[in-house]
Amino acid sequence: MFQSIASNASIESSEPMSDVETDIATGTVTEDRPDKPEEACGVFGVYAPTAEVATLTYFGLYALQHRGQESAGIAAFDQGEVHSHKGMGLVSQVFTDDKLHTMPGQLAVGHTRYSTTGSSHAANAQPAVVKTRLGQLALAHNGNIVNVGELRDALLERNHDLMTTSDSELIAFALAEAVDDGSDWIEGAIAACKRCEGAFSLVVGTPGGILATRDPHGIRPLVLGHIGNTSPQENGEGGYGPCKYVVASETCGLDIVGATYLRDVAPGEMVWIDSNGGISIQWDTQTERKLCVFEMIYFARPDSVFHGESLYSYRKRIGQRLAKESPADVDLIMAVPDSGVPAAIGYSEYSGIPYAEGLIKNRYVGRTFIQPTQAMRETGIRMKLNPMRDVLEGKRILIVDDSIVRGTTSRKLVQMLYAAGATEVHMRISSPPVTHPCFYGIDTDNQDQLIAATKTVKEIEAQLGADSLAYLSWEGMLEETNAGVNNFCSACFTGDYPIVIPMQVKSSKLMLEKVPAEVS
Repeated sequence: MFQSIASNASIESSEPMSDVETDIATGTVTEDRPDKPEEACGVFGVYAPTAEVATLTYFGLYALQHRGQESAGIAAFDQGEVHSHKGMGLVSQVFTDDKLHTMPGQLAVGHTRYSTTGSSHAANAQPAVVKTRLGQLALAHNGNIVNVGELRDALLERNHDLMTTSDSELIAFALAEAVDDGSDWIEGAIAACKRCEGAFSLVVGTPGGILATRDPHGIRPLVLGHIGNTSPQENGEGGYGPCKYVVASETCGLDIVGATYLRDVAPGEMVWIDSNGGISIQWDTQTERKLCVFEMIYFARPDSVFHGESLYSYRKRIGQRLAKESPADVDLIMAVPDSGVPAAIGYSEYSGIPYAEGLIKNRYVGRTFIQPTQAMRETGIRMKLNPMRDVLEGKRILIVDDSIVRGTTSRKLVQMLYAAGATEVHMRISSPPVTHPCFYGIDTDNQDQLIAATKTVKEIEAQLGADSLAYLSWEGMLEETNAGVNNFCSACFTGDYPIVIPMQVKSSKLMLEKVPAEVS
């Protein structure tokens, strides 16, 4: 029987969950949640025997903080001994310089979490650390597996001592089970991956090296880089020679530690990194690239590079496309900061209408569980956004945002702009209407809570109180990627899910659709 390791891991949660935390964990709080799909997780790993790997991982997670703000953790491997520390909060809140210096090692993996499977509390913080016959492993996961019930039942039948409600722990135990049944790390990881259905980008620390892999569709991103002035020499088998290697969810995680981008980890590929260098194993040959298109639109940082260019460039292009598809006669263009800024600039460039900052964002308001008073909650959007009256007064405004999920925040925003003196408020959204929930690592609402699933664009326009509302077309969104329209998952806009969703999982979110009795 395997056991999750908690004895040597410092899991800090000094206070029990508040009522609000509990509500969030159970999905009962919606009004004060961001009116957007909420982030995936961030994973990071480094193999650098002569470096301070825990500190490098800390900075890597810092760059990936936008992907999850609930918890953070690092596990460093020092000659087989694991030093693990994780806790609730931002990376800077969980780790101190003193703590990092107690975590020596030759390699490390890290994780910053936004919960998509498993509630938000300390026990579900990652990396998941599990014992095996070959030593401990530490697994960091970005994504969601959809056959979680089946996998959990199978592991419980083998008497595994599951400690959390996270699907990530299930993957760790599946790997540990294969290793204890006689597999080596690579064989065990491949066996575990083949038991998982859904989206997963994994970084796994072991006493012998680091594993990095993606699901056969590559729904969640994962990139490989190296530290040093000389690019590691290819060995002719898809691998590289000895070097200091870094894996991260996005290229911004490489940039912050001075690493150079080598390539993406391919869908269905596993990279093993140890003292001999890196080797590549294509464990699934039936791959179909389906990167989450919301990574392009919103989730990933605009300075991260996808398909050879920064996402800032793509987001400007979809803003230009939006201006072409849905023009407006207004005085100025503005954005919902920060995610709407590149598209708003693109809209301004194409239309020739001036761009201005009409909203100032308070960047020091984190994702806190401390709630304002009821009186403040009614205008709670001002905690993060405050309008510039001298910019807006007497002006016809067009405001660009990347998405609308429930419409609650957008409605308040429109009201705020009118109150600041705008004479007209037009909204443009640089993505199509979100009509379906995500099952692959993004926390979206049930379908009946998605405003575009129950209302027409004109009805949404009326509910928001805007003078006009228009969305980017699905075709425009994909064509502007310059990477092929079939290389992305856009199920949240179409309902065309690339991976089969078990009925019990599907029915939990697709409230407005008839779900067949069998697995579809």
